[in-house]
Amino acid sequence: MNQIVLYVNAYNMSQLSDFVKTRRRKLAITQEEFAEKAGVALTVIRKIEQGKENLSLTKVNQVLQMFGHVAGAINEDHAAEDK
Repeated sequence: MNQIVLYVNAYNMSQLSDFVKTRRRKLAITQEEFAEKAGVALTVIRKIEQGKENLSLTKVNQVLQMFGHVAGAINEDHAAEDK
């Protein structure tokens, strides 16, 4: 599976929140069901969907992998290429 990297510095938490919430709702599953499928605690899903900023990148990636995505730190070289 090809993975798309969502650079965490390029997106604010509300965009990540909206992305996860929209994708979960398209699957027509509850937060509880989604947490179980992703292998994370329900609180992780709730924090992501609320746009909390104090999240483990590992846990965020467990959730994003459900959609074929990963988040990664953006480095200065990548930031310069995008400008």
